[in-house]
Amino acid sequence: MSENLKTIKELADELGVSKQNLQYHVKFLPTKKRQKNESGIVVLNIEEQMFISGRIKKNKAKDINDETKKRQKNINDETKKRQKNNDVFAFNNHLLKEIIDLKEVNKQLLESQKQTQNLLDQQQRLALQDKKLLDEYKSEINDLKALKMPTQETEFKHLDNQYKYEVNALKEKLENLQEQIKDQKRIEEQEKPRKWWGLWRK
Repeated sequence: MSENLKTIKELADELGVSKQNLQYHVKFLPTKKRQKNESGIVVLNIEEQMFISGRIKKNKAKDINDETKKRQKNINDETKKRQKNNDVFAFNNHLLKEIIDLKEVNKQLLESQKQTQNLLDQQQRLALQDKKLLDEYKSEINDLKALKMPTQETEFKHLDNQYKYEVNALKEKLENLQEQIKDQKRIEEQEKPRKWWGLWRK
C-alpha cells in the first residue's frame, strides 16, 4: 500500500481528533467512491487527506474563535456585574453619608432647641423677678405717698432733726430703688434672647 494512503484512524491520530469526528468530514469529500486496502479498510489519498485536514483546521480555528468570543463575553459579563456591584456599593455609601449628615443636622437642631428652651426658661425667670421687684417698688412708693407731709410753714416750725433724717433716708432709698430698676432694665435688654427662628439663619 502507498505511504500516501492512510486509514481514517491513522489520519485521525495524526490530526489529533476522534475517529468519529474524522468520519463526519469524510462525508463532505467530493468523490463518493472510497478506496480500500487489502484488509477492506477505507483509505484516503493525499488530496482527500488535505481536504479533510483543511476542514478540521478550519473547524478548530472556528472553535477557538468561538471559545475566545465566549470567554470575552464572560469577561464582559463579569465586568458589567462588577461595575453594577460597584455602582450599588457607591450608592449605598452615598446613602450612608446622607444618613450620617442627617443625624448631624438632627443633633444640631436638638442642641439649638435645647438652647432655645433654656433661653425661654431664663427669660421667664427674669420676668418673674422683674414683676416681684416692680411690686416691691410700687409698695415702697405707695408707702412714701402715704406719709403725711406737713405744710412748709409747719415744717419749719415743728420738724426736728430726727424727722428730717427719716425723710432724707426715705428719699435716698427711693432714689436707690429707681436706680436698681434702671439697672435691671438695662440687664434685661442685654440678656434678651434672639428670636428662636433666627437660630437657624446661619
